[in-house]
Amino acid sequence: MKEFRISSLFFLEILLVGTTVLSPADARTVSVDRKNKSKVTSSAHEISPSHKKAVSGHKVKHQLGPAKGGEESILVQRARVRSHGAQVGVTRAVMDQFVSGTNPMQILAQTTPGVNFTSSDAFGLDTWANNFYMRGFTQDQIGATLDGMPLGGQGYLNSSGVAITQAIIQDDIGGMSMSQGAGALDTFSAQNLGGAISYMSSTPKDKAGGKISQTFGSYQAFRTYARVDSGILNNTGTKFYASFARTNSNLWKGVGYQNELQADAKLVQPVGDRGKITAFFGYGNFTQANYMPMNLNTWRKMGRNATFLKPDYEKAKLWAYYAQYTNNVPPGYEGILSNDDIGNYVWDGSQIQRTYLSYVNGNFDLFKNVRSDTTAYAGLTSGTSGYTNNFVTSPSYGAVSLNADGTVSGVPMALGMPHLYGQRLGFTQKFSIDAPHNNHIDTGIWYENNYWSDDYRLYEDNLNSGHNSNSDFKKSQAHTWYDDSFNTNTFQFFLQDRWTIIPGMTLLAGFKSLTQTTHGGTKADYTAQLEAEGWNPYYRHAVNGTMTASAAFLPHFSFDYNFLDNHEFYWDIAENLRAYDFKTQTSGGPWGGLGKNSPGQMAQDVFDANKDKLRPERTWNYVVGYRYNSRFFSGSVDFYHTDYYNRLATITQGVSNNAYTAYMNVGRETVNGADIQGVIRPIKGLSITNSFGWADARYQSRSVNYGGQDYDIKGKRQVYYPKFMYKADLTYNWHRATFNFNVNYLSSRPITFMNDQKVPAYWLGTLGLAYNFGKIGFTQNIKTNFGVTNLFNKNYIGGITGSAGISGDDNYNLFIAAPREFYGTVSAEF
Repeated sequence: MKEFRISSLFFLEILLVGTTVLSPADARTVSVDRKNKSKVTSSAHEISPSHKKAVSGHKVKHQLGPAKGGEESILVQRARVRSHGAQVGVTRAVMDQFVSGTNPMQILAQTTPGVNFTSSDAFGLDTWANNFYMRGFTQDQIGATLDGMPLGGQGYLNSSGVAITQAIIQDDIGGMSMSQGAGALDTFSAQNLGGAISYMSSTPKDKAGGKISQTFGSYQAFRTYARVDSGILNNTGTKFYASFARTNSNLWKGVGYQNELQADAKLVQPVGDRGKITAFFGYGNFTQANYMPMNLNTWRKMGRNATFLKPDYEKAKLWAYYAQYTNNVPPGYEGILSNDDIGNYVWDGSQIQRTYLSYVNGNFDLFKNVRSDTTAYAGLTSGTSGYTNNFVTSPSYGAVSLNADGTVSGVPMALGMPHLYGQRLGFTQKFSIDAPHNNHIDTGIWYENNYWSDDYRLYEDNLNSGHNSNSDFKKSQAHTWYDDSFNTNTFQFFLQDRWTIIPGMTLLAGFKSLTQTTHGGTKADYTAQLEAEGWNPYYRHAVNGTMTASAAFLPHFSFDYNFLDNHEFYWDIAENLRAYDFKTQTSGGPWGGLGKNSPGQMAQDVFDANKDKLRPERTWNYVVGYRYNSRFFSGSVDFYHTDYYNRLATITQGVSNNAYTAYMNVGRETVNGADIQGVIRPIKGLSITNSFGWADARYQSRSVNYGGQDYDIKGKRQVYYPKFMYKADLTYNWHRATFNFNVNYLSSRPITFMNDQKVPAYWLGTLGLAYNFGKIGFTQNIKTNFGVTNLFNKNYIGGITGSAGISGDDNYNLFIAAPREFYGTVSAEF
């Protein structure tokens, strides 16, 4: 077996580029002996007893020792590491280079070619305004797991799961890996069309201790994190940790704040030398005053700081009057804003989401060559998410009219606030088998039941003040407009065989089966009652029914060959299927927004007709790549192609809370792309990375009927998706100090199916400085970090949420990204 000596920085780059990325069944433990003789051990995955046995005779050796000139070094011998060529791994050390609490998807975006993340806030916490792009896919179209537990979709109003920012405290993530290829068979997900992200929570430490960190930043931001590790408590090896985090910041524009409270706990109980039992609990409580979504005209005419009308209540009533009762605009805005623009300016909006997540996992050697991994999990989500509705009337204050002095009598608006509740119960069972003739077989099943409800309520705004948007949501004060609920059952099976043809060359072949059935829709509708009470409601679209997405055989093949020590070649091919969305009768999906563009046609009739025509989305994904690593240079290049079938889309026009929508099959789509990355290390401690991503995603349908008119979208680019991405990163480590400078470029993004409106391209820079003071007194690893986000203070559109329009600038779903902000963190371990 060959040995090679690399600096700690180079080892980090190997993990970033993804030369060898480990599956949960394969792991490396790396120990570093510093000058102060303290030993640090880290691993993305623990080595299970069965795999310790499997590598016997192929010893994995980690020798410690200072290199010349005091350089910290690692001596690594590689053996029987099952590499996933299309995967990229990010360690905890890399995550620690970013502002404490940064969304993990934002870290993946800044360290991985072909990936981008946008948001409205520097931490990336606002799920309404977040976008994650990866090789033609978004966060709603990739698989995501935490310690193997399915997380479901990662988008806004996540009816199928929980976002990673609410599932676990970022500091407690031990590492993460991302498959940029065709996905991963052993990632349980009903949303995965291509690509998957696996998050691994950190393991409780063997020695008792803890960590504290405190962050301060712009707009009165602060974040506190504290963790306590019990250490090994008894001779059976019991250990646990408990942690807490609080993040708080004022909005960078408008009135309001962001606040997130989180708590985690993890217990590990070894069971002899046969395995272990692990239990995890996570709690998240996120409260935010929202940023206002815009269209291009509002952004260009009113500027970056345009936002909700709060605290000017008289202005809010006046603009609501013009939006609801006229086709004009308030005085002074003629030729600047349209009547629809005025309708999108409301008093305010907010969201509250509480999440409880837990699992119990048993990981055991059943036999010498058979390992079992069993997880039972439960998740509860509740919350509210809404904003002032300019198209209804609070009836208690009489008729609405415009007074001679320009004020408004009555209250031509009310707070529209959905009350959300979700409950997920499920289990996964996997078996890993070391079979004869260098075969490793993995198989498993997943079952989940998901209940989701959305109770949309109206709260009267007062004559001189609005309803409290972050509290006082008592049902006794509310008037329910409609009540939706859905029940979903999901079952998935997979089987794969990884055959080691010769040392360094593996071939994987397998398949998965997936079926998901959702039944539900409108449980109650009170439109007629509200009309009689004077709320002036516009018609909602009651609908009920069942949709099933199913595929018995979704194949996956991959090949990986490591040769000549520094070279790797791989390819990946798979077919994937995505189940139908379900949220509310007004949002996207088979149940959402039906009937509005078909006068005289009931939503139930549209649903029943669509049920016979709609098919779940499928993709065929093809990836081929090459990677090279040496002491001074690392390089990689990937080419990929995706064929989309039954591309489903919600097409929307109109203001946010009174939009005209349709849900339809827009036909086929193809994606061709390439990602190229190079890393050079010209001198000790200096690393320079450049990457370029190209994704040409285009629709292939010649006829899409919307509102009774046919549109030819063949050759039009995929909405919201950038064609080009570029990243440059410079990192310099000198003794205990680290300097990092990062630049990203994102090309323009079309926001309509006809591509007649586009979000402009932008350049974005970040800067980071860090210093480790080492051990002082009873504390160790005392660190300070200073970071600047949006270094050049660019005024640009970040996140885009919701569905796109056919053409024109009549869609209010653009979020302006945060300006330049400064953050500083002090942390210490004990």
